[in-house]
Amino acid sequence: MTLNACAAIVERSDPDRFLATMSCPPVVREKLFPLFAYNAEIARAPWVTGEPIIAQMRLQWWRDAVDEAGMGKPARAHEVAAPLHGLIQQHTGLPPLLDAMAEARLWEVQPAPFADAAALWAHIDAGSGNLGWACALCFAVPPEREPVVRAAALASGLAAWLMAVPALRAKGMEPLPPSVSADKLAQDGLARLREAKRENTRDITPVLRPFWRAEALLKQVVKTPEAVENGALGTSEFRRRASLIYKSMRGSW
Repeated sequence: MTLNACAAIVERSDPDRFLATMSCPPVVREKLFPLFAYNAEIARAPWVTGEPIIAQMRLQWWRDAVDEAGMGKPARAHEVAAPLHGLIQQHTGLPPLLDAMAEARLWEVQPAPFADAAALWAHIDAGSGNLGWACALCFAVPPEREPVVRAAALASGLAAWLMAVPALRAKGMEPLPPSVSADKLAQDGLARLREAKRENTRDITPVLRPFWRAEALLKQVVKTPEAVENGALGTSEFRRRASLIYKSMRGSW
């Protein structure tokens, strides 16, 4: 089944989102797994080849698949493209968000330094922010809740970005603005997270559950910013799973 294939891709490449999605009811998984698998596919495109033109072509393939789905053309024969096509047919607001996510991945093909924190936040919003709001659209979350969803998605996206800093640096990229420290970024991320958590979000918990690790990770950066550079950012497997179980039992994120 294509949904199982999507789940398998997410499990391999994005274990946090996989666990979070598995903690949700099956009807939720049917919508989240294709979106997260799409995100995984465009995320790996710049990394599977050393040739920028090939990476660009891979990303363009996905952008074309999204565009064709939005125009009502038949789905491409691909284990992720097919279920994603079905979602796009049901939720017409998805194509611009998914296209912007793929466009953001071009930074990893031809990286340029971020001028300041605002430029980095804009990049994270194009990826994680748009993915979070795409998930929300699939559950008919009203437009007035978009700031809450994006605030949580940005905090989570920053946490993931900081975890990726060593790998990005190893590829010769400069993932952080020159004048902004990781702990300052983490403080800003926590402020966005607090803003989101001030709202009553119980009705949209399935959309926000994938962001469950953001607070713990950003607090770790504030406490020990050197963990970002030495690749030590993260918690034990036991704590990671236990925190998700705890939040699932409470119906929180």
